[in-house]
Amino acid sequence: MSVVFINPGKKDEIFWLTAARSMEAAASDLGIRLEVMYAERNHLNALLFARQLAERPRSLRPDYLILSNDYGVGPEVLRLLEGTGIRTFFAYSGITDPRDRQKVQAPRKVYKNWIGVLEPNSEEAGYLTASVLISKARAQGLFGSDHKLHMIAIAGDRSTTTSLKRNQGMLRAVTEQKDVVLEQQVYGEWNRAKAREQSEWLYQRYPQVRLVWAGNDLMAFGAMESWAERGGKPGGDALFSGINTSEEAMTKLRTGSLASLAGGHFIAGAYALVMLYDYHNGHDFADEGMELERSMFVLFSADDAKRFQSQYGDLDFHKVDFRRFSKALNPAVRQYQFSFRQILSPGKGRT
Repeated sequence: MSVVFINPGKKDEIFWLTAARSMEAAASDLGIRLEVMYAERNHLNALLFARQLAERPRSLRPDYLILSNDYGVGPEVLRLLEGTGIRTFFAYSGITDPRDRQKVQAPRKVYKNWIGVLEPNSEEAGYLTASVLISKARAQGLFGSDHKLHMIAIAGDRSTTTSLKRNQGMLRAVTEQKDVVLEQQVYGEWNRAKAREQSEWLYQRYPQVRLVWAGNDLMAFGAMESWAERGGKPGGDALFSGINTSEEAMTKLRTGSLASLAGGHFIAGAYALVMLYDYHNGHDFADEGMELERSMFVLFSADDAKRFQSQYGDLDFHKVDFRRFSKALNPAVRQYQFSFRQILSPGKGRT
């Protein structure tokens, strides 16, 4: 069984590198031949790779392709691969744009070889990180002169499903609170340097801001750096939140400079391989649904961060037994359990 993963990130981008490493461990457990192709944050590369796969001799084509619908590449990839015999599965980010959905409809309808989707519940991540950020800011009394908490949001991008849902979660948390003012939301394109630049002028425009919500860890770091350059103290006179499980994020959470952190959803690619393994071996996941959204995020405590660094700081996930999540290999498994907490919890992995 062979699978290609078109990784939308860069080879040295910690989130997407972690995703690939966990997928490699799962592939090893399940006897899958996995090939990872890095698009280097260029959506045109994803389309180029899909075209190259379609042009391979039939004997060299993979059985399955896993990709994320970053920057809305999904519909065109499905079109390029139609009739090639390569079955396509979306992980991390599916197709939600109404215009695109009108074209592609649902898995196994218009494009017969589009077989399914597995997404982390990204709205949950945005909500949890924003809620903790607000709660801690209130406890520390970081109110403006109007007795309200003033916040800015640095979102990812304008089109990726993951980004949009994280934003929705953040906005839900804000609207639940009467004393929070969201001054402005900008798009940092997941980039540290851009978030640093954006936050510099946002701090000037909104001098009462003391809360910064970010759609990933890198953008949070950029905003923290520009705050420190102004003479501020991240975690002291301003609070920041982030998403992801980088070593830097874990360390900043443990030291208190990062107030709120959610992550673990990098595991979605590894879980997608489990689903494809089962599908390949006669256990179609369609009985649970062809477009699954599962709670995968952990809202990390300092203890969780310490445990994660101890267990997976080297990005080696071979200690996890991914075979135990498979229905084909474990008849007792009736429903997929795809949270990250079970992988983080002690005593749950391979001994």
